[in-house]
Amino acid sequence: VKQHLDVARLVADAVREETGVAHPWQLVYQSRSGAPHVPWLEPDICEHLEELHGAGAPAVVMVPIGFVSDHMEVLYDLDTEATAKAAELGLPVRRSATVGADPRFAAAVRDLVLERAATERGQRAERCALGALGPSHDLCPIGCCPARAERPAAAGADSPYA
Repeated sequence: VKQHLDVARLVADAVREETGVAHPWQLVYQSRSGAPHVPWLEPDICEHLEELHGAGAPAVVMVPIGFVSDHMEVLYDLDTEATAKAAELGLPVRRSATVGADPRFAAAVRDLVLERAATERGQRAERCALGALGPSHDLCPIGCCPARAERPAAAGADSPYA
């Protein structure tokens, strides 16, 4: 959650710098998944739209910061469900674009790959990062991403199979 909040602050700051207005924002969630008995992250986007409407918000912009491309979770959850909820409420709503194949995003991914490759070669790489959290680790330390059941981890550090 702290990474999402950090990114949301960066987006809000960029909007403020561009428009000269500090718009209120809230981190909300979409894409309920998993077993029904497993709690999901809240607040839910559709429930939050109801709250915003009740509070007299003039309009809403949804920014899917957790997704890099338009796929089913974005297209259905935001463009279909949340947009329908906003229409039902009479609340104007727009969704910002995901980064998709934007050349700046592709260049950033390339830079991350080159940074990681340099680290693997034993070279010191410049670790660029935006936001208050700074650059993250290259490999998840033990306990970073605990799984509910034993299974191989991408980095192998937590894996009983390593």
